[in-house]
Amino acid sequence: MKTSAAAGAGTIVSVNTSRKKGQVKTPVLSAELVAGKGIAGDAHLGFAHRQVSLLMIEDVEEQRSRLAAGPAVPLGPGAFAENLTTRAIDLGGLAVGDELLVGDGVRLRVSQIGKECHTKCAVFHLTGDCIMPVRGIFCEVLAGGTIRAGDAIEKR
Repeated sequence: MKTSAAAGAGTIVSVNTSRKKGQVKTPVLSAELVAGKGIAGDAHLGFAHRQVSLLMIEDVEEQRSRLAAGPAVPLGPGAFAENLTTRAIDLGGLAVGDELLVGDGVRLRVSQIGKECHTKCAVFHLTGDCIMPVRGIFCEVLAGGTIRAGDAIEKR
């Protein structure tokens, strides 16, 4: 298993899932990614091209400092309903079509940058603001497998 990040690669800080869409996600020890579907047991399984969502912990930490008054929930991994919280990989530098390699052979393809929110979801109401529309990315699962916190993530 490829658990430590190589030079130029980032790390998965947390793997997060929830049973309902638009909810804060809970960190889990590991998750099974299913090719063409997403994360087994997550509300977004089979959700078109937005099968897995990613957000950088650096953005979560910046948002936490901006909302110094304190939201209703602690801001950490999963707070913005992202499936994978990463560190040291510039998700903002990726483009639609770029591929990512996670852990020991899981392959993701960037399918969307950010998203449009038509209504204020539960995440917005709990945190006071949501950074997923601007900072989050979405991927399709090309090759599945088990992922866990500590796995390397890198652009292919």
